[in-house]
Amino acid sequence: MSAPDLLFVYGTLRAGYDDPMAAWLHAAGRLAGRGRARGSLYRVDDYPGMVADDGGWVIGDIVVLDDPAAALAILDEHEQCSESWPEPREYRRERIMVVSDKHDPIEAWTYIYAHDARALERIGSGDFLR
Repeated sequence: MSAPDLLFVYGTLRAGYDDPMAAWLHAAGRLAGRGRARGSLYRVDDYPGMVADDGGWVIGDIVVLDDPAAALAILDEHEQCSESWPEPREYRRERIMVVSDKHDPIEAWTYIYAHDARALERIGSGDFLR
């Protein structure tokens, strides 16, 4: 499995988070396990934003998407990074390296916070659900 099939989620889309989109995502795919990615996690509002940097580790779930093209189109709209949203968009979808809970490095899609996060509260643990 590689990036076209895999999605790394670190916030309100994680398994166990009480949110309709999280429930939808986990019906549109299956949880492959936990993972971590290099970066920093910030509290944007009642949801987080990940910045790809060397600040630490961001904890999340790795989801195998049943129909990646369809699921990613829906998620791009949800994350406000599709072409239907005006610039500047809040997130951008990128492929990143994720270390699985089995210590395997894998490539997966994720949503990177696209604005300046310096004024936001950093989530030091890197785990939004903690």
